[in-house]
Amino acid sequence: MAGNGLHRCFPDLNNMFDVNRIEFFEQVETPFYFYDMDLLRSTVEKVAALSAEYGITVHYAVKANVERRILEYISSMGFGADCVSGNEVMHACSCRFPAEKIVFAGVGKSDREIAEAIKAGVGMFNCESLQEIFVVNAMAGRFGKRVNVSIRVNPGVDAHTHRYITTGTYENKFGISDHEFSAAVEMIKRCGNIDFAGLHFHIGSQITDVEEVFALECARANEIVDWFEGQGLKVDNVNLGGGLGVDYEDPDGNPVADFATWFRVVSGGIHRREGRKIHIEPGRSMVAQCASLISRVLFVKTGETKNFLILDAGMNDLIRPALYGAFHKIENISAILRPNLPQSQVYDVVGPVCESSDVWGAGRLLPLSVRGDLMAIRSTGAYGQVMSSRYNLRDFAPAVYSDDMHGAHLRTEYFDNLNN
Repeated sequence: MAGNGLHRCFPDLNNMFDVNRIEFFEQVETPFYFYDMDLLRSTVEKVAALSAEYGITVHYAVKANVERRILEYISSMGFGADCVSGNEVMHACSCRFPAEKIVFAGVGKSDREIAEAIKAGVGMFNCESLQEIFVVNAMAGRFGKRVNVSIRVNPGVDAHTHRYITTGTYENKFGISDHEFSAAVEMIKRCGNIDFAGLHFHIGSQITDVEEVFALECARANEIVDWFEGQGLKVDNVNLGGGLGVDYEDPDGNPVADFATWFRVVSGGIHRREGRKIHIEPGRSMVAQCASLISRVLFVKTGETKNFLILDAGMNDLIRPALYGAFHKIENISAILRPNLPQSQVYDVVGPVCESSDVWGAGRLLPLSVRGDLMAIRSTGAYGQVMSSRYNLRDFAPAVYSDDMHGAHLRTEYFDNLNN
């Protein structure tokens, strides 16, 4: 078959794209997000197995990806949800996450959001300031309810990641620090409409030094848990947040994040006793690798010192490179279909948006590329579609799922819907 020869010509040909998929992509208007549902399922199943093995409760961090199809599958596997806005709470409920398995976090909950979450019966509020504890208590009293509250604490642990996604140091806006611990204990004891449920920690995102960083988080969490229990507050739930990183440089070599090490470190690191539950909140690590943003080369432009590939996908579709300087692997997948291995060329790969920061990658070595070539921007399942906008009045990039590629009826129906 031609596919075998293509593999010989392209030893780095990845697992997500084969000839059939690329030929299918040629029929779809770009840009769009392509979701490999087999990879999503294998990732989620791995997490479910480890959750059962170690007895650790998992809440999916909804902010990473809110596509209904993704969430309904994750909820069907028995996971809870970690939400950071009232709309996320409502969306999680509509995607069949049980309300009692929803944790409502977020540093700035409005009165309306708090009220709606109380009425929905969420399992727990993660409060991030003393004033929030007071307001949640007052709201619960107004509705004649009792609610579970945990306190988000800054453990003072550096996650060794980008400063925009570090959240656990004393100078971050999230949670409370040790100078407020005593006041928090006194407030909890005075509030009559809340039940203290535990402590919540989250130190950052895209953590790849799994052993060291999460071991430090656990050690610090143990100290803080012991202190709160010494003040008479029983800590039955220890939530260590999320943050497990993924391999953006080699998504095919490492398609599933190192969940095994994470679960092992957390399970062994937190002091466990009867009645105490450990929670984690993976988001990026569950969904990042299952999606790619598929785009097309609009123009090839030769400058004085650089060659540019101008794509039809822009920073409005995926803002991470412009916002964080984040790296995503870029592949010319049309080149896979060419019978001879094309020569390589160095390009700055850019988007169409009227901002100088709309750059996918500078100095990328790619096969010789031409107008109309399909490009894949990899590892975009997390913080991709969910952060997109209509800046420059550009259309949103839709989602295409691998499960919908099979059968002429499904494909025709999809294109009809897309064109409408």
